[in-house]
Amino acid sequence: MAIALVTNYLPPYRLPLYELLAQRYGVEVHCFGGDADYVPRALRDLDRQLEDARFPAHKLRKQRDAAKLAAGNDLVIASTAGRVALPAAFRGARRADTPFILWASLWRHPRTLAHRASFPLMLRLYRNSNAILTYGPHVSRYVARYRRDDGKIFEAAQVVEPEIFGRAVDTDEIERFRTGLGLPDQNQPIVLFVGRLVSEKGIDVLLRAWERSGAGSAATLCVVGDGPLADRVSKVRGVRAVGRIDRENLPVAYAASDVLVVPSLRTRHFLEPWGLVCNEAMLQEVPVIASNAVGAAAGGLVREGETGRVVAAGNESALATALADLLENAALRERIGAEARREALQYTYERAADAFGAAIAAARS
Repeated sequence: MAIALVTNYLPPYRLPLYELLAQRYGVEVHCFGGDADYVPRALRDLDRQLEDARFPAHKLRKQRDAAKLAAGNDLVIASTAGRVALPAAFRGARRADTPFILWASLWRHPRTLAHRASFPLMLRLYRNSNAILTYGPHVSRYVARYRRDDGKIFEAAQVVEPEIFGRAVDTDEIERFRTGLGLPDQNQPIVLFVGRLVSEKGIDVLLRAWERSGAGSAATLCVVGDGPLADRVSKVRGVRAVGRIDRENLPVAYAASDVLVVPSLRTRHFLEPWGLVCNEAMLQEVPVIASNAVGAAAGGLVREGETGRVVAAGNESALATALADLLENAALRERIGAEARREALQYTYERAADAFGAAIAAARS
C-alpha cells in the first residue's frame, strides 16, 4: 500500500514517527517548506532535512502539487499545517476517489478575518475526511462538534525522543551549564521558560507574575529563546535571558531547573496546539506550570496537582501563586516531577503510529 503524507518540514521530533510510519504502512512524506511562523529558522533547511531522512521523503515544487498525490497513492494524509497544500491534497483525493485523512491540530479556529474566510473549508474537511487524526483529546472534542462520524477520530500522541530528553544528566553537566551561563549555584532554584519570545507565548504575563511573586530575590528565571520581546526580559530583577540553546543541550537546561513555565495566551490568531516543551521537561522530572491555553494541559498531559499546575491564561496572580507554591515546597516539586516523568513516558512513537494505523484502516473501510 502506498500512502502520501503532506506537511511542511521534517522537524527532529517527527523523524522517529515518520520512520515508523514508513516501515509499518508504506508512508512517504511530501514537504513544501514555506515560512511558517512557528518553525524556527534553524529548522527551515528543508533540502538538508530531505537529504538526511531515513525514510522516503520528497519535496513538493509547489504546494498545489499536493493535488497530484492521490493519483499515485492508495491514501493521502495532510496536516493542518498544509496551507495551500491542504485543500489541494483534499481536492485531489476527492477527484481520484482516494481516501483522505486530516491530521488536525486546531482546538479553536483562529479569529482573524483571513482565518474566518477559511472556516467553511475546514468545516468541509472535518465533515468529509474519511478519518481524522488529532493532537489529543482537546482537538478531538473540538472536531467532534462538526464531525458526522466521531467514531473515525483517532488521537496520535504528541511525542519527543525519550532517549534525548529523558537521558540521565550528571551533576557535572548541570554545574557547567550554570557556570557557563552565569547562573546561581545549586542552592538557588531555577525557573525555566523555553520558547519564542512573542506576546502569544505569555512573556509579559510571566514577567509580571515573576515580579508579583517576589521570587526574584531567591530564585532565577532563566529565559531560553529569541524573538521581538527579548529586550523586555533582561530588565526584570532575577531574570536571565540566555538566547537560544541547541536542542541536544536542552536536557541539561531542564535538569538544572526546578520548574518549567508555559504561560501561553489565547489570541485571535493563536492557540497553542500542544507545547512539546512540556514533554521535554517532564521527562527530566521537572514540574510544569502551564496555562489552560496550552494543548498539553487541555489534552491531559499536564494535570493540576498531579503532573503539574494549570492556571488560567493571562492570570498573573494565579501564575505568581503557582510559582511561589512550587518554589517554596521542594517535596511538592519532587512528587509532581516524578509523576510527570511517569506520565510523559506513556507518550511514545509506537502509540502515535498505532493511531495512524487505526485511522488508515478506518479510512479504507
